Amino acid sequence: MSSKMPYKVLCVCLGNICRSATAEVVLRHYCDEKQLNIFVDSAGTSNYHPNKAPDERSQKHALKRGFDLSALRARQLTTQDFLEFDLILAMDHQNFEDIQQRMQQAISEYELHRIKAKIALMSEHDTQYPKQALPDPYYGDGQGFERVLDQCESSSTGWVNVFQQQFKQK
Repeated sequence: MSSKMPYKVLCVCLGNICRSATAEVVLRHYCDEKQLNIFVDSAGTSNYHPNKAPDERSQKHALKRGFDLSALRARQLTTQDFLEFDLILAMDHQNFEDIQQRMQQAISEYELHRIKAKIALMSEHDTQYPKQALPDPYYGDGQGFERVLDQCESSSTGWVNVFQQQFKQK
């Protein structure tokens, strides 16, 4: 993709300290590998962990695979995100519904034509975990964090393929 402005993707889960933070770094890595002009960020639908670093377990498991989450800080999804991002990726079905509700609020606050974000599941184009929720590992053990990484890697591969096709046509 060689356009001047980057395509902007926002990964969203509940608290922005496990799943969406991991998805942000993994998706960014895969996009960078393919030299796609894509900006990736993350947020949470809740404000449970404002400005907190990702969960230590998320960081530990991600680092084993070469993904550094340490610079990230949690933030809440805002109305402005619907104006600035091209694509918002929900980590699970509940967050997908919450994002849709917030988008409706954004539409009522702003003129409809200014909302540019499309909403999809992170696993929308995932061949290994098709349209499956990314399970929240927060209350579980290390296997849950490994599953998040597995699924983020698989889903990111699916999205990179979509982005490459989408940007070839432009």
